[in-house]
Amino acid sequence: MTEVFGKIVLYWQYPFVRYALIVGVLIALCSSLLGVTLVLKRFSFIGDGLSHVAFGAIAIATVLDLTNKMPLVMVITILCAVLLLRMGQNTKVKGDAAIAMVSVGALGIGYLIMNIYSTSSNLSGDVCSTLFGSTSILTLTQTEVWICVVLSVVVVAVFILFYHKIFSVTFDENFAKATGTNADAYNLLIAVVIAVIIVLAMNLVGSLLISALVIFPALSAMRVFKNFKSVTYCSAILSVSCALLGILISIVGETPVGSTIVAVDIAVFALFCLIGMFRGGVKA
Repeated sequence: MTEVFGKIVLYWQYPFVRYALIVGVLIALCSSLLGVTLVLKRFSFIGDGLSHVAFGAIAIATVLDLTNKMPLVMVITILCAVLLLRMGQNTKVKGDAAIAMVSVGALGIGYLIMNIYSTSSNLSGDVCSTLFGSTSILTLTQTEVWICVVLSVVVVAVFILFYHKIFSVTFDENFAKATGTNADAYNLLIAVVIAVIIVLAMNLVGSLLISALVIFPALSAMRVFKNFKSVTYCSAILSVSCALLGILISIVGETPVGSTIVAVDIAVFALFCLIGMFRGGVKA
């Protein structure tokens, strides 16, 4: 145990480790806040769909040889979030079908573009890093960290300012509309915020594992707690704790960061399922 702590102290001296922990905590916090809403609205897979869209956007940015890919990826992902919301409201194309269509299409086209136009000598490594976030979180620049901090503050501020409206739209959208709440506008706001979170989380867990970061903390909290506020608080604490523990384990054990965080989330979910069996927690 002493050796492990010594190794952590040693690595803490390196800026890239501090950057990874800061970004990991912020992304985990943002993901958990909106994750509760997505799970309750039965719209969990929007994170998966948008993460694949972000992969396709990264492929385009890579081919264009952009130094800073985030602005382009952010714009494309937000536009697709709005598109998914509109398509989900179309009676001809149901929400889950729209997500599946955009998700598979973006993933396939993104990989095709990278294969045709990429000049990288290690295409497989680039694709693996983008999909699973194996090394990108440990290569963050100070500028990227500050961008993440600013966007995370915006996400948290939006959630706090519109907490009651989000709560209302989440539990009973029809009642919210009847009381004068512009439910469509708040659904759009949720979709845009989720798109921002997805782009930020790409560096942490990669495009294929983002849904786990959004869903697992919320589901774990729902095993034990019964009201929206308690679930949200618990989800945030669990998400941040799992991200921190996952990053530290990956550094000490030299395992992939994203996969390690997801493994910790799964272990915590199993633990909370057991706790919920004895405390009578609610089902998601």
